[in-house]
Amino acid sequence: MQIQTLIDPKPILSRDRQLFSDERLKAMIVPLIIEQLLQMIVGLADTMMVSYAGEAVVAGVGLDTMIYTIFIYLFTAIAAGGSVVVSQYIGSRNRKNANLAASQIYTLAALLSVVCMVLMLFFGSALLQAMYPSTEQATMEACKTYMWIVALSFPANALYNAGAAIYRSMGRTSVTMRVSLIANVINVIGNAIGIFVLHAGAAGVAWPTTISWYVAAVVMTAMCFRRDGEVNLEWNLMRQLDLKMDRLILGVAIPNSIENTLFQAAKVVLGMLVATFGTSQIAANSTGQTFWSLAACMGVSMGSVFITVIGQCVGAGDIEAAEWYIHKLTRLSLLLAIIWNAAVMAMTPLLLPLYSLGQDTKRLILIIVAIHNIFSAFIQPFSGPLSSGLRAAGDVKFTMWASIFSTVVCRTILSFILAKWLGMGVIGIALAMGLDWCIKAALDVWRLKSGKWKEKKVI
Repeated sequence: MQIQTLIDPKPILSRDRQLFSDERLKAMIVPLIIEQLLQMIVGLADTMMVSYAGEAVVAGVGLDTMIYTIFIYLFTAIAAGGSVVVSQYIGSRNRKNANLAASQIYTLAALLSVVCMVLMLFFGSALLQAMYPSTEQATMEACKTYMWIVALSFPANALYNAGAAIYRSMGRTSVTMRVSLIANVINVIGNAIGIFVLHAGAAGVAWPTTISWYVAAVVMTAMCFRRDGEVNLEWNLMRQLDLKMDRLILGVAIPNSIENTLFQAAKVVLGMLVATFGTSQIAANSTGQTFWSLAACMGVSMGSVFITVIGQCVGAGDIEAAEWYIHKLTRLSLLLAIIWNAAVMAMTPLLLPLYSLGQDTKRLILIIVAIHNIFSAFIQPFSGPLSSGLRAAGDVKFTMWASIFSTVVCRTILSFILAKWLGMGVIGIALAMGLDWCIKAALDVWRLKSGKWKEKKVI
């Protein structure tokens, strides 16, 4: 069995070649998990509070989030591409180029986010109307309101992600955790005021989100200018584009952004499919995605660890260490994913009574969360975190094409077959997601075992 071979222990790497001790890995992983958990808890709080504004608002915000997330993925792709480059320069002990790469991440993120913000402010409403023509009027109004407000947060979101990527490249994840804590507290307090005091519906959630992103961006940027780490921003390096460094960053970021954008575009297409199922199923899918995100936070956290660890090993020219850590981190990802997904599944029935949703909607949520968590526990570690490890080594084109095939092609086709033609609705959407992960996991494991990822270079 390929997966069994993958997770079997490898020979112990000599201690002098272990760039990351167990203590250092723990110091990286724990803050990342806490940060992701905070974000997911805020997401749960958001959907809980929005649910008191009615299912139409829940459905509207859910449909809108699918489009909004496309832009977020673009910003995180730039940050992730830059973090691979920065990590490898840290591993090679080249601070000058590491600082240049970090500074250019900020420049590229700022330019891209402003362009995206302007486009959505001018054309967002028309886009929503074209994509969801049959959506009920109340749902569409909530959708348009939310989109217009959160579009204003694009520059802040992009700059925060750029700064967070720089600190994660250094392994200093406790900093991003603290900044995330500040932003999330602001968001939750703002949501409570917007929903329960001002009764502002979708706007009551959108404005706190936007404000919290700007606070996070300012704090994170200020931290990145400090010179007490392996990397720091330099203003003179941010004022103009460095085409040579930008090509390195975009060489990783563009395949990653294509992968992520097409992934989210597929979700938008599936959102359009879900929009034909009625308000109850739309609300179940929207709320279910919040639980899915909570369950997936372990995989997201471990993906960041893979980028830092594998990137620095490859930058140092130690491919054997990179392979050893890929195996070690994959085993750890699997163990943590099983424990975490079981815990989320146990919590779901306890949290659902807090939502102001119908019983049929809650029943659907329980079913799709159970389906998701089974696949997330046993399969996703081989399709998510492992893929990040291959990307950190420079094997970005393979991970892109594997994702396009498994997600854009297989998940979309399977979703229409199961959800539409077989009449399974959102349950079919959840099953198709799990089967997508199975295909992607098989491809990633094959690539790792082939050893072809070792031939790729970034810097």
